[in-house]
Amino acid sequence: MKSQENIIEMKNLYKSYYLENNEEVQVLKWIDLEIKKNEMVVIMGESGSGKSTLLNIIWFLHPLTSWEYYLEWDDISEIKDDDTLSFIRNKKIGFIFQQFYLLPRLNSLENVGLPGIYGWYTGLNRLEKSKDLLIKVWLKDKFYNRPGELSGWQQQRIAIARALINDPEIILADEPTWNLDSKTTLEIINLILDLKKQWKTIIIVTHTQEVAKYADRIIYLKDWKIVK
Repeated sequence: MKSQENIIEMKNLYKSYYLENNEEVQVLKWIDLEIKKNEMVVIMGESGSGKSTLLNIIWFLHPLTSWEYYLEWDDISEIKDDDTLSFIRNKKIGFIFQQFYLLPRLNSLENVGLPGIYGWYTGLNRLEKSKDLLIKVWLKDKFYNRPGELSGWQQQRIAIARALINDPEIILADEPTWNLDSKTTLEIINLILDLKKQWKTIIIVTHTQEVAKYADRIIYLKDWKIVK
């Protein structure tokens, strides 16, 4: 890591793909990005500007055409082994998805604890950790409910708890208040702000100023580039 203040540094990040006719389609162009430890950063921009793609790249989900990427002390751009990348991802990053992606046949405890299988918790410890997280997101009476028995805002809280199971340093959230009413949006924002108080670094993609106004910094993407 080039700066001890930063938990993420990216230089010259470039992402594109090719169509069947060999036409290059640009997704992100020459992104330079620094995120400080315990910073809450919001990424905004029009649909198709590259917001979610950038979030997925931070999460090592997309291979890049060109990049330099430091996650704390790890030079991610030099790691080619998928198992090593998966280990770092599971240890250091939690992801809150827009669509929740809860498994319908699992109850709340099982959904929250699922990423812990790839962490360092035994079965009993993982169960107790899952219970503790569900209590923290105000779902102590929903341990054994399946997703189909829960409202959208309850499922989102489970998704937040799941992102925390391995106690990551970084939380990525892709439209975490999407399709929620104003009251539930505020509840989710307060949960995220509580995470920041626990010394987490938060990076959120959103389209709403209701979320953005709580950020330490807002990054705007336009035409696949950071404009301010």
